[in-house]
Amino acid sequence: MKVDWKPGTMIYPLPAVMVSCGSEPSEYNILTVAWVGTLCTNPPMCYISVRPERFSYPILKKNMEFVINLTTRELAYATDWCGVNSGKTHHKFEEMKLTPGKATVVQAPIIEESPLCIECRVKEVVALGSHDMFIAEVVNVKADERYLDPESGAFDMQRTDLLAYSHGKYYGLGDFIGKFGWSVKKKK
Repeated sequence: MKVDWKPGTMIYPLPAVMVSCGSEPSEYNILTVAWVGTLCTNPPMCYISVRPERFSYPILKKNMEFVINLTTRELAYATDWCGVNSGKTHHKFEEMKLTPGKATVVQAPIIEESPLCIECRVKEVVALGSHDMFIAEVVNVKADERYLDPESGAFDMQRTDLLAYSHGKYYGLGDFIGKFGWSVKKKK
């Protein structure tokens, strides 16, 4: 039997990402976001949702660019710490010993320790209520070559040990179950 609950955001798990922003080192900041996702394949588009009262919000609005940095089990402490501490009183790159790297297309820094950095340029900001959604076009992706298959050049996401967020808790990803389409694949 199922019971009714008040409406809420119960779509879990989600990626726990660190979003880096700022156009020059004095304004660089990192915010942790779980309200993040894919919107479109062609052109590649994604979104982050941010509360207007967050320190990074005016930086995002001013520059209209950011980088989504995927996080790993190894980055779990920094991911949580950057989410509960404000850039108003902390220099997050420095305090978490994270390296701001040069992005290829946007001015916002990448986080060098991240296995995959997704450079984004904001197309639209939509006020939704508690959060505003920054709808962005993906303008470049920087992949750590340690996770590239030497033969195919494909990025091996499973080897990165990505971090997920589910209802206030962080988790590593579980075992591989199947590849897209495996349920209908013809048996030989």
